[in-house]
Amino acid sequence: MLHSSHGQNSPQDYLDGHNSARSAVGVGPMTWDDNVAAFAQDYANQRIGDCALQHSGGGGKYGENIAVGSGDFTGAAAVDLWVGESANYDYNSNSCVGGECLHYTQVVWRNSVRLGCARVQCNSGSWFITCNYDPQGNYIGERPF
Repeated sequence: MLHSSHGQNSPQDYLDGHNSARSAVGVGPMTWDDNVAAFAQDYANQRIGDCALQHSGGGGKYGENIAVGSGDFTGAAAVDLWVGESANYDYNSNSCVGGECLHYTQVVWRNSVRLGCARVQCNSGSWFITCNYDPQGNYIGERPF
């Protein structure tokens, strides 16, 4: 199941970044889910032509984080970007201050326990990365942890 040939893009690489961030705020680990990953792969494949930073809508049931990067943009690098938004999350007001933080809050959302991600190289040469979360998070008025 875990293919080392993917180099920095195995399920474990995505899980490690997520679970490290979750552990830091006392939230339990996520597990890889092949059904969620299949959804992510299907959507990533649809972005190969344009690499647009456009959400799939999660099929109405999954949370979703997306990123686009160039060079050797790995899954681990995408997760690091999302987790890096933690500085913009204010727990007391349960809101983003000074910038985007909703990618981060989805990463650490306590009820999101199944993860599936995918990475494709677009025709432009850039990489499109998407992670889906089951159940989805970021409900207005609820705290992630």
